[in-house]
Amino acid sequence: MSEKANIIIFDTTLRDGEQSPGASMNIEEKLRIAHQLEKMNVDVIEAGFPIASEGDFEAVKRVAQAIKGPQIAGLCRANDMDIDRAWEALQYAGERGRIHTFIATSDIHMKHKLQMSEEQVLEAAVKAVRRAAGYTANVEFSAEDAVRTRLPFLAKVVEAVIDAGATTVNIPDTVGYTIPSEYFNIIKYLKDNVPNVEKAVLSVHCHNDLGLAVANSLAAIQAGAGQVECTINGIGERAGNCSLEEVVMTLRTRHDIMPFGTNVVTEHIYAASKLLSTITGIVVQPNKAIVGANAFAHEAGIHQHGVLMEKSTYEIMTPESIGLNQNKLVLGKHSGRHAFTQRLTELGYDLNKEDTNKAFVRFKALADAKKEIFDEDLDAIVADEIIRVPETYKLMQMNVSSGSFAAPTATVELEVEGKVKKVALIGDGPVDATFKAIKKLAGSKARLLNFSVGAITGGTDAQGECTVRLELDGREVLGQGAHPDIIVASAKAYINALNKIASKQKRTTVSL
Repeated sequence: MSEKANIIIFDTTLRDGEQSPGASMNIEEKLRIAHQLEKMNVDVIEAGFPIASEGDFEAVKRVAQAIKGPQIAGLCRANDMDIDRAWEALQYAGERGRIHTFIATSDIHMKHKLQMSEEQVLEAAVKAVRRAAGYTANVEFSAEDAVRTRLPFLAKVVEAVIDAGATTVNIPDTVGYTIPSEYFNIIKYLKDNVPNVEKAVLSVHCHNDLGLAVANSLAAIQAGAGQVECTINGIGERAGNCSLEEVVMTLRTRHDIMPFGTNVVTEHIYAASKLLSTITGIVVQPNKAIVGANAFAHEAGIHQHGVLMEKSTYEIMTPESIGLNQNKLVLGKHSGRHAFTQRLTELGYDLNKEDTNKAFVRFKALADAKKEIFDEDLDAIVADEIIRVPETYKLMQMNVSSGSFAAPTATVELEVEGKVKKVALIGDGPVDATFKAIKKLAGSKARLLNFSVGAITGGTDAQGECTVRLELDGREVLGQGAHPDIIVASAKAYINALNKIASKQKRTTVSL
């Protein structure tokens, strides 16, 4: 495959994806995702917005230090302070460090947000790119809200920033407004009307407000774009971003009419999807393309018969091509530490010795309670024991009584900032009583927005997996918990959400 046919995959899960409500991650969680992206062999990892907060700066710095394969990008506005701060974090990646600077170019943004003229915006864009180019030859410029920008002005900006040293120019659909035919024409216009366009890679960054992020990205590729900015599971602000797995697998599956490829090792896609869901608590919808639970399920009798006779009758890709071995029975109570560790590695987890020991103890306890341990159980163990935020609140023990003849009552003992507290409260049901007790002990004013329960695997001995969404002062967080006892799983999810609120209240984000 020629270089021109290879599409650069720019993953922004750690930056734009993290701006999905409740999806913010701590540094260690970001590093776990970054290592998985490294295994997938994505070309660029956008690690964060260094000037947004000390946490973001440190995360970009740590990713730049730890990741050795992909390029590492940091976002910054078109001003000296942002650019200097970005390179301060990115410098550890050396030539792989990419400064990604942006400014809005649409009339609506220039008038109402920037309060700047075309000339001022053009001057700021050129100045920013030149300053960034003073640090590195790897400079990306984004024209925020490009699809609502007048094309002659957009072409003028693109030409100017390339002359100033931008090697990648991004044409983002910031608000998810465009449609495929329009986006194709925008990219084609730039290819035809920017004299120096071949000196830079045209990039696309699509949001999914109209459900067209992937379709728009593919249309842009057909028009000549060479880079796609996307996220695992399509997470991101509002309705999300272009889904990495959907773009990559489309190019792989429809190579017959789209002669493009990527460097992504697709067999690591499913592990990346599960890891992100585990860390953020954002569960993938069952009918999600590529990585949803139903993506390779065939319920209709005629479909089942066809698949049994010849898989290609109804499967356009294999589960194995994304690293999926559905519901694979892997371990039991007699399995040893070596087999356990090896399977975790195959699932995409890279745990240190201490974390492996903690997970193994939990595995043995679960194996005594369940006859069969599946991959999904291992994901839940890692989520519950390892991938957690700092515990301001810690569940010590609990007991719930409920039935048709007694008022549901929960007795909960919680460690709150090192002090053990205990309370018993009545509720409308066992979960309601449990949540009321936890809320009282934590002294929290958070409001419960959503509570969902699911079984991780089949059978009455399956672990229950609970997700809780809380809101406090306009900030939403997701909590996740798993346990064979569904009420305990609910309590763990609620406490996980409270811990996220406690540890992430000061985090700030900026949208591209």
